[in-house]
Amino acid sequence: MSAMTQDVRREARAAAEQHLQALVGPKPGQPPATLREDQWSAIEALAVERRRALVVQRTGWGKSAVYFVATLLLRGQGAGPTVIVSPLLALMRNQIAAAERAGIRAVTINSTNIEQWQPINDAINAGEVDVLLVSPERLNNPGFRDEVMPRLAATCGLLVVDEAHCISDWGHDFRPDYRRIRTLLDSLPAGIPVLATTATANERVTGDVAEQLGGLAADATRDPDGVLVLRGSLDRESLRLGVVRLKTAEQRLAWLADHLAEQPGSGIIYCLTVAATQEVAAYLRERGLEVAAYSGQTEQTERQALENDLVEGRVKALVATSALGMGFDATLGFVINLGAPQSPVAYYQQVGRAGRGTDQATVVLLPQVEDRDIWAYFASLAFPPEHLVRQTLEVLAQAPGSLSTVALESYVELSRNRLETLLKVLDVDGAVRRVKGGWIATGEPWAYDAERYARVAEARHREQSAMLAYLDTDQCRMRYLREQLDDPAAVDCGRCDNCGGLSLSTALSEAAVTEAGAALQRPGVAIEPRKMWPTALGNLGLDLKGKITSGPVEGRAIARLTDLGHGQALRSLFREDTPDAAVPPSLTQALLAVMKDWSSTWPARPQAIIFVESATRPTLTRDLAGGLSRVMRIPIVGSWAIVNPDIAPGAGQANSAQRVAAVSRRFDLQADIPAGASVLLVDDLVVSGWTLTLAARAIREAGASAVLPLALGTQT
Repeated sequence: MSAMTQDVRREARAAAEQHLQALVGPKPGQPPATLREDQWSAIEALAVERRRALVVQRTGWGKSAVYFVATLLLRGQGAGPTVIVSPLLALMRNQIAAAERAGIRAVTINSTNIEQWQPINDAINAGEVDVLLVSPERLNNPGFRDEVMPRLAATCGLLVVDEAHCISDWGHDFRPDYRRIRTLLDSLPAGIPVLATTATANERVTGDVAEQLGGLAADATRDPDGVLVLRGSLDRESLRLGVVRLKTAEQRLAWLADHLAEQPGSGIIYCLTVAATQEVAAYLRERGLEVAAYSGQTEQTERQALENDLVEGRVKALVATSALGMGFDATLGFVINLGAPQSPVAYYQQVGRAGRGTDQATVVLLPQVEDRDIWAYFASLAFPPEHLVRQTLEVLAQAPGSLSTVALESYVELSRNRLETLLKVLDVDGAVRRVKGGWIATGEPWAYDAERYARVAEARHREQSAMLAYLDTDQCRMRYLREQLDDPAAVDCGRCDNCGGLSLSTALSEAAVTEAGAALQRPGVAIEPRKMWPTALGNLGLDLKGKITSGPVEGRAIARLTDLGHGQALRSLFREDTPDAAVPPSLTQALLAVMKDWSSTWPARPQAIIFVESATRPTLTRDLAGGLSRVMRIPIVGSWAIVNPDIAPGAGQANSAQRVAAVSRRFDLQADIPAGASVLLVDDLVVSGWTLTLAARAIREAGASAVLPLALGTQT
C-alpha cells in the first residue's frame, strides 16, 4: 500500500460515498449519507488493499453497508461476485431487499429453492449476479461442496462471513457448519478479500475467528500480513434495560397481560422453549392482545408471514424462541425475555433485535426459577464423550459403504441432532466425509481434544454464573453486558433501571393474575402416537419396519416438564433426588380433570388397566394405576413388566432405534387381557414414546381392541 497514491484513495472513497447514498436512499430534510471513518477503514481494507478483516460492531452499526459498498467498488474494478455466508433465511431476504435498492443483483442458494440452483449458476457464470448468499449448511452439502463451491472460490471477488462468532466453539452460538468456511478460505486465490462480521464476540472469540481467517489479528494497524480487526463501542444508545423479578409463573404472565400494551411499537417476547411460546401466546390472545407463536417448529411459509406481520406492525408481538434471532432486521420498540438466556452475550444479541431506527426501545427480563433446569438440558447436548466418538468412527470404518445418519443411529447411542453435530465436526477435522447417501470414514487420524472441550464446558458454566449476576447487579446493566463482551469503552448508560433512566411497574391486576393462574392450571397435553418404526432396526435384530399398524390411540398427560404451570410440579416430582412416593394430591386432581376432558374422544370406555413398571418409582406408578382403578371401577389386569433389569431404565434414550431395541429387551407383557377390551395404559413420564408404542403393540397382539395411553407428564 506504500505505493498507493492519495488520489486513488480519495477517488475510491468518493465512489464509496455515492454507492452508500444509493444504498440507503434519500431522506427528506437530511443531508446525503456519508461513511463513518471506521466503516471506510473496513471498506478500504477490502476494496483497495484486498485484505482480510474482522468487524466486531454493535447491531445497527452498518456492517451490511460495508460489504455492499465494497462489492460495488470491487465489481467496478472487474472483480467477480461477492459470496455472503449467512445463517438465516430471514437475514437473506432482508439483505437481498437492501441490495436491490442500490442496484445490486443479489440471489440466494438455500434449501428452499433447489429448483432455482441451475438458473442461478448460469446467471453467475454469465456475470449477471453481483451477490450470492448461501447458508453455512450448503457448504457441507456434497453436491454444492464438490461442484459449486470450487467455482465460487475460483471466481468470487469478495467473501463475507456474517455472524462470524458461529465459527468459534467459544462463541455462544457455535455452529459446526461454519467450520467448513475455513476450507473455503484456504481454497481462495491470493488477493481475494475476506470480511467477517459479528456483533457478539468477546476477546477470546475475536482472536479465535481472526486466527481462522488465516492470520494474526492486526488490531486496526496497516500490517498487510495480519487480519484487520475493527472493534467498536458496543453501546446501544436506544436501549433501556430492566429486570422485573416476580415469584410465580402466574405473576409473570399477568405482568405481560397488564403491561404489554404499554410497550412502544411492536416487539418480541422471547421464551426458552417451544412449549412456552405456545402457552404464552394462547394466554395473551385470550386477554385480547394481538400476538402469535414463532419457533423452529413453525413452517417456513408461516415464519415469513409472521415476520412480515411483525415488521409491518400488524401484531403487537411475536412470542418466539431464539429461532427468531440473528439477522432479523426490523424497527422494534421492545424485547421482553420470559426466562433468561444462558449467557450475557446471547442476551445482548437477543435484545439487539430492538432499537433499530428508534430513539428509545424498552428491554425487560423476567427471570424464572426453572431457567437453570432448561440451561442444564441444553448443556446435556454438548460434544459427546470420547467413547461414543470412537464408536461412531469405528462403525463407519467397518461399513462396506456410506451410512446415513438414520442408519448410524442404530449403532451409536446419540440423538439425531448430537450425531449430526458430531459428524459435521469430524468432517471439518477430516476424519469423516459427507457423500451422497451418507457418511464415510476417511481413515485419517483424529485426536479427541478433551482439554479443549472441558474448557468450553467450563466457559459455558461461567457464562451462566455471569447471567445470574446480571439479574442481581446494582451497576449499569448496559455497562455490565458490554464488559462481558470485553468492550473497553464501557461506561454507565444513564438509561437502565439501575441508572435511573427506566422505571418498570410491578403492579398486577387481580383479574390478570386469576386468569393466568386458570390458564396455567388447565391440564392436558396430547401424547401423539408414533407413526413409523425407526429405520435400520434390522441392524439390531428387530423385524420392525415401515408404518406402525398396531399402536395406541392419541393419549393424554397432565403437562410437559417444560410447561409454565403444572410443569413446575412435574419437574419437582421427577428430580433424581425426589423420594419415590404416591401421586401428589394436586397432580391427582389435575389428572382427573384431564380424564374428564379426554373421555369424550375415547373410541370406547376403558375396561382394564395395564401399567408400565418402574425400577426407580415403583410406588408412584402403582399408586397411579391403583387410584385410577378405584375411581374408574375397572381392574388392573397386568403390567408391561421389567424382565431384564440389566438393561438400565434410560438405556437407548439418545435415539429412536437404540430406544426401541432397549425397550424390547427390557420389558415384556405380563397380563390377562379380556378379549376385545379397551385398555388404559398407564405410565409416569413419557420421554421418547417408544415404551408406550411397544407396550401397546404387545397389548393389541394379546387381544385388546384399543390402547389408550395416560401419563403424568411428558418430557417435551
